[in-house]
Parts: sequence; C-alpha cells; structure tokens
Amino acid sequence: MKTILVPIDFSEEAKYACKVAASIAKQTNSQIILLHMLDIPSTSVDPMTESNLGGGAQTIFYMKTIHKKFAEFKAFPFFDGIKVIESVIFKKAFQGVIEESSKNKVELIVMGSQGATGIKEMLVGSNTEKVVRQSDIPVLVIKQDIENFKIKNMIFASDFSENSKKNFQKVIDFATLFNAKIHFLYINTIHNFESTRDSREKINNYISSFKLEDYTANIYNDTSIEEGILNYGKEIDADVIAINTHGRSGLSQLFNESISKELANHALRPVVTFKI
Repeated sequence: MKTILVPIDFSEEAKYACKVAASIAKQTNSQIILLHMLDIPSTSVDPMTESNLGGGAQTIFYMKTIHKKFAEFKAFPFFDGIKVIESVIFKKAFQGVIEESSKNKVELIVMGSQGATGIKEMLVGSNTEKVVRQSDIPVLVIKQDIENFKIKNMIFASDFSENSKKNFQKVIDFATLFNAKIHFLYINTIHNFESTRDSREKINNYISSFKLEDYTANIYNDTSIEEGILNYGKEIDADVIAINTHGRSGLSQLFNESISKELANHALRPVVTFKI
C-alpha cells in the first residue's frame, strides 16, 4: 500500500479517520492525502490554481481559512513521520472522493462518519454510503476515536456466492497487511433460512478456492442479517467488519443496499467494504 485518501471536513469524526489512517500509514509506509471538498460553483474558482480565483474576496477568504485548518490538522502528533498531502477540490462530496481516489491511484479510503446523519458539515451518511457503493477501492468507515488501530480479528460477512469471489483476494491482502485472522460469517435468518449443513458446505467450497491459513468458519442465527453481523462482532470483539458491496444495490444477493447502509451508518466497529 502506497497511498491512503482521507476526506475531511475538519470535524472530530474526520480526526478519528485521520488517526486510523496515520496508524495504517506507519504500518505500511504509505502517504496520506487529506481531501477537502468545497461546493462552490466552478465558474467562481479555477481548481487548478489559487491565483485565478474569480469568486473574489469570499473565495479567497475560504481558501485562507481552509489552509489554516489544514495546518492545524497536519500538526496532530499522530501524523509525525508521515508524508501528508493536502488537496482542495470543488465537487460534491462523494463525486470528489471517487474522482480523486482514481486520479491518485489510492489503495484505501478512510472515512469518518457520525452515523445516520454522517459527518456534521460535509460527509453526511448519504455521501458515505454513496462512496461505499461506488468506490472500486476499499473503503474503511470509522465511527469513534481509536487510539492504536490494529486488526487481529476481522469478520468477513458474506452470502458466499460465486459472484462474491471476484475480489476476495483484496480482502485477503487487507487482512495480510495486519496479520489478521479472518472469521468467515454466514447469517441465517428465518426469512432466508437454510440448513447448517448446506451453509457449512457453501462456506467450505468458498474457502477452498483460496490459500488461507488463519481463519474460522461461522454460521450465526439472528433476526436479521445486519443484527447478526453486529451481534457476532460483539461476541468475538472484532476489530473490523469486512463486507462485499455491489455498485448497484449495496451488498450482493442476500445483502441489499439497506444492510450496507445500516452497517456503514450504525456499527460502532470499523467497517471496511470491497466492491464486487
């Protein structure tokens, strides 16, 4: 991993995301891009240069204020020893994140989120969820302050369909970065019930397609898929929940858009998503 992108609005939630990104950067020798987005009409600002600010005094004031805030953020001690690049673009939040991550060959996006209402000023829940669904790059959503971010136990919740195998190697690579154990998790509900034997066979067939050493295979019964994932996470004190997402409808097949949104918005544990 070489480059991590952190969208920021200078809130406490953004600081939480930055602290986690910094921890990962130190473990992987990566640089961090701090991205702030301004919803200013493109006719007012030339995003390529600050010397051509057609928006007048108001835009100049915005830029000076933003650079001051960047300086304050970059002074946090957890950034010590890390190359940090600041970037300001004039886009809608989720569009800017997707475009900048592609342009800069980012390998991980780390986003802070309050929950159902998202970050107070910019990265609202809907924007976080849009990034989760549309990003081809893994997205790590952080909800609370984590002092020393490490991953020892990672849940991978899935329907274990053939389609979900497409990018599973990315999940393995992510776990390998942290020497993490993967806990494969299938949630059985009354509305999508199948026998334990069938579920176990499905998981084993899935796992056999990959080279894995440190893992467990688990079937968990609950009232809903999202509740099952969250409750199992509590039981094993998981460090992160990993899920596949689908560009059109959130999680594939058994996992729909509402579940993806539920996890991204309400799980206090970090959630990392991988697009199928």
